[in-house]
Amino acid sequence: MKYLAILGSTGSIGTQTLDVVENNKEEVAVAALAARGNIALLEEQTRRFMPELVCVYDEAKAKDFSVRVADLPVRVVSGMDGLVECALAKKADMVVSAVVGMIGIRPVMEAIRTGKDIAFANKETLVTAGHLIMPMIKEYGVRLLPVDSEHSAIFQSLQGSAWCRSTEKNAGREIAKLILTASGGPFRGKKHCELEGVTVEQALCHPNWAMGHKITIDSATMVNKGLEVMEAHWLFGVPVDDIEVVIQPQSVIHSAVEFVDGSIIAQLGVPDMRLPIQYAIFYPDRKFLPGKRLSLTDIGSISFEKPRLSELPGLRLAMEAMKLGGSMPVVFNAANEYAVAEFLNRKIGFCDITRQIEKAMKQHQVIQHPQLQEILEIEQETYRRLQQK
Repeated sequence: MKYLAILGSTGSIGTQTLDVVENNKEEVAVAALAARGNIALLEEQTRRFMPELVCVYDEAKAKDFSVRVADLPVRVVSGMDGLVECALAKKADMVVSAVVGMIGIRPVMEAIRTGKDIAFANKETLVTAGHLIMPMIKEYGVRLLPVDSEHSAIFQSLQGSAWCRSTEKNAGREIAKLILTASGGPFRGKKHCELEGVTVEQALCHPNWAMGHKITIDSATMVNKGLEVMEAHWLFGVPVDDIEVVIQPQSVIHSAVEFVDGSIIAQLGVPDMRLPIQYAIFYPDRKFLPGKRLSLTDIGSISFEKPRLSELPGLRLAMEAMKLGGSMPVVFNAANEYAVAEFLNRKIGFCDITRQIEKAMKQHQVIQHPQLQEILEIEQETYRRLQQK
């Protein structure tokens, strides 16, 4: 039996992870759950999967939750210390990191130190602290298994290559290029100047995927694809200049790898996050997954487009941040988190999201190889600067 600690259990990835657990009860169980504050859903999950430990990040809501589950043999914790405690749950073999934002850095780092494998869906952690986390993965001999559909697709496409067979520094010598696909979001083909009046509801209407609000807005601005480029750089050790973003509107090809001999290997499937989640949990084995299957004849055709960086400031700024390196990706990510929250709260316009990111980046002096405390301080400093309208 494999036991999971699921950080972010009430979000989109968390709930689908629990679907996978439900479908594989004889092989997977839950050791710990953590959520920010949706205690109604968290209570339902707790009663259904009976973890030994539950974290409610919001301390006030944690007290309410404790009352709700007083009849259960579960220990309730809260705050960052509680989140870390869930990541360190003794019974857990694997931590599913599905929280949103930089809140996931500390729990992931602590879990790695105790030798736990990580099923990874918290891209912001690698974007801001990849230079700290990837050396730890090697030092402690754990596996970092991607859950994002694009990175899982690349990971699956690399099976059998030298990258998977070796831990040597030149293990990526067979890789010529990573190809990250993107649907283009709800505003594909529109010019940036046409998006000034976009509403929250319009931005949340993704054509192919059902995701949480933050990542859906990131998809609409194409910031998400920029974050994924950064994540791919750290996960696979490929230079940013060798990572290509391609618009693939049907969301059938989830990403691909071009090898030095000219071969391109891709992973195809229906847009269903349970597939990469399940693959990460059971890797290297594959299990039956109920649900719709991809029919190539029904699709008929698959199209590709080259993204126009001049019309996609979110993607352009992400590439700039990654090339500047050091602490600049931290600023990019923190500014985006702040601006997306402001947009969802209807305090700023859609196009102001990328304007806020650009403003924050221009105000920042890069720090090379920032440590964890510096990363967290830069995050807070970025928030403070953007609050000064």
